[in-house]
Amino acid sequence: MSNLVKERRYKRIITALSVIIPIAVAVLFRVNLKDLGFNIEPLTFLPPIYATINGLTAVVLIAAVIAIKKGNKKLHEQLNTFAIFCSLLFLLMYIGYHMTSDSTKFGGEGTIKYVYYFILFTHIVLSIIIIPFVLTTFMRAKLGNFPEHKKIAKITFPLWLYVAVTGVIVYLMISPYYV
Repeated sequence: MSNLVKERRYKRIITALSVIIPIAVAVLFRVNLKDLGFNIEPLTFLPPIYATINGLTAVVLIAAVIAIKKGNKKLHEQLNTFAIFCSLLFLLMYIGYHMTSDSTKFGGEGTIKYVYYFILFTHIVLSIIIIPFVLTTFMRAKLGNFPEHKKIAKITFPLWLYVAVTGVIVYLMISPYYV
């Protein structure tokens, strides 16, 4: 099978995942297992863990860029694969937390409130937008299409890094308000 045929097939999968993941997260975010009658303890220990995973993702992404600039393709690939794994782990923990716990309201007032909501809004929007970028960048590398991989990676990296870093910032800003 040619790379062109493989890329078309992967693009369909990427498109489906880019639609399904945000919809599934939005739906699951609104599901509270206690409201459905499940006797489950809130997973209140998860936010600092998934914030740490976001921070780790940011460090790994930077390390991946350094690796490729030094010509270490194998390490670059391993680090980016690990960053994808970290992002998936974050997502599962985030969903788990919100399915078992009530949402925490930000308690800051004045200018900090607007700063928080700006960061939160851009984090959420870009976390949705980044899905097809990450998957396409990864797919192009796997198919050996390095010129196209490099071209999209220049967009993917700063967006993904922003999402990872702002995830930590959002956690740090809201953590004083967790009950």
